[in-house]
Amino acid sequence: MQRQQQIENWLRQIHPGTNFSLTPASADASFRRYFRVQYDRAGTASRTHVVMDAPPEREDCRPWLAVQGLLQDAGVHVPEVLAQDLERGFLLLSDLGRVSYLAALKPQSGQVAPQQAHALYMDAVAALVRLQSASRPGKLPEYDRTLLQRELDLFPDWYVAKHLDVRLTDAQREVVSQAFERILAVNLAEPQVFVHRDYHSRNLMLIAEAGRVNPGVIDFQDAVYGPLSYDLVSLLKDAYIEWEEEQTLDWLIRYWEQARRAGLPVRDDFGEFHRDYEWMGVQRHLKVLGIFARLFHRDGKDGYLKDMPLVAKYLRQACNRYRELGPLLKLLDTLENRAVQVGYSF
Repeated sequence: MQRQQQIENWLRQIHPGTNFSLTPASADASFRRYFRVQYDRAGTASRTHVVMDAPPEREDCRPWLAVQGLLQDAGVHVPEVLAQDLERGFLLLSDLGRVSYLAALKPQSGQVAPQQAHALYMDAVAALVRLQSASRPGKLPEYDRTLLQRELDLFPDWYVAKHLDVRLTDAQREVVSQAFERILAVNLAEPQVFVHRDYHSRNLMLIAEAGRVNPGVIDFQDAVYGPLSYDLVSLLKDAYIEWEEEQTLDWLIRYWEQARRAGLPVRDDFGEFHRDYEWMGVQRHLKVLGIFARLFHRDGKDGYLKDMPLVAKYLRQACNRYRELGPLLKLLDTLENRAVQVGYSF
């Protein structure tokens, strides 16, 4: 309540004499919170803004601001910064609306028609090509071996050890280590571009206003410079919504064609490009299983547990396609049996 009172006082300084209401808008997996500001002044009753509340002792707004500027310059539809107080961790932003791609694509009555989904995904692909086309080294942290390895380690540390309460044998640890080496070798050989890192249906907003570009893009503060296929995995192997593989392959091909026309450093051979994408997916899905387990066991957030089975499905599908990942697939089989015994859905 103290933080909210501080936000209200700050808004009164920015808009003296203006009445407004402040309601929770959303929260994410970090310590950031968002509030929607509804103004009551004449002529702007329908206009809303969003306040990001990032407690300085927990979060730093500056990386968010740096990435916001890069993406805005690239022509990506991100929130505009209207006011800021970095000392207290407040940002006043334009409002990209209340409807995420996930809400639009997976309403309570069921998924939308394929043609509607196709249009939204083509908008997302076009935005991604714009983002990647603006890539320049030295502007964002590198998605290097150290970071990729640290993410992979979340799987044995949090999913296996904490979530499943399994102590790996020396032989099993060696299987994990060798698999990680193979995965990293493929990931690090990819061409490098700007990477959002969570370019999926929860972070893409449906924009209904005429003349404004879909999608609105949020939650980009952890962007890096790294493997080209990473954001495609986030988008097309989404942890929160599943499409038929034939459909996602079509969208992947359309991206590849657009990227080549835009001069992006994609592989000339689609088969090689697809292999990069699959192996990048293995890295991401191992990481995501670890993150979801950590959110539950460390942070008390159980909302992501229901999404684990889909992530595990993607992981197993990719491992099943590549002989080099066969030992990892066998280990996943063993862990799946353990998950059933303890009541988890792996």
